[in-house]
Amino acid sequence: MSTMTINLKIWRQKNTEAKGEFQVYKLNDVNEHMSFLEMLDVLNENLIKEGKDPVEFDYDCREGICGSCNLVVNGRAHGPKRLTAVCQLHMRTYSDGDTIVIEPPRAAAFPVIKDLVVDRSAFDRIIEAGGYVSVKTGAAPEANLIPVQEEVANQAFDYATCIGCGACVAACPNSSASLFTASKLAHLNRLPQGKPEREKRTVAMVQQMEAEGFGDCSNYAECEAVCPVGISISSIAEMRKNYLKAIF
Repeated sequence: MSTMTINLKIWRQKNTEAKGEFQVYKLNDVNEHMSFLEMLDVLNENLIKEGKDPVEFDYDCREGICGSCNLVVNGRAHGPKRLTAVCQLHMRTYSDGDTIVIEPPRAAAFPVIKDLVVDRSAFDRIIEAGGYVSVKTGAAPEANLIPVQEEVANQAFDYATCIGCGACVAACPNSSASLFTASKLAHLNRLPQGKPEREKRTVAMVQQMEAEGFGDCSNYAECEAVCPVGISISSIAEMRKNYLKAIF
């Protein structure tokens, strides 16, 4: 069983108003089979034993499903491995003596709550603006009652896999939430149940995204590169087309 020494440079910030700074820690005997978050757990156990304040970081499922683990590792959202959320990143990715810089996603719309935890409720408000089908359908219909082409169903499902982690915002030089918003729109707008409200939904969600203070998309495609579920920026082009159609 291989172990190593890892140097950590972690962003510490008491609250939204406080001025944060990087603090350096050293962890010995890090097991290569630990997940990244398990490594942080060990750090916090050591800090608590020393009577120090543990590092706050977000997590829930630890299975790459919930999107809570939105850390920026060595300048890259979710770390170095493609299509991998940071909770699924393992320490065997690193070598003995490596220095790892860990910080929260940087965006005006994602204010820091404490340390590595940010407030992503702006995403919730974008969804609340129109990310749903409002038609009253009564009881759940039989699954095959409404015919949906396989290609359309597969595309909608691909966009529905967005976990709302915010990696796209963290990676974008403009702090744009276009990939998140576009994926939520493409999911609903492609399905027959969502088409009647497509224009209204698109305008409402895009305008809410802008109101939250996210930047505009400049087609850097950094969002697609770091997305842990591989959502395509083609959804952004679709969102723009539908938005222009709706307002004109």
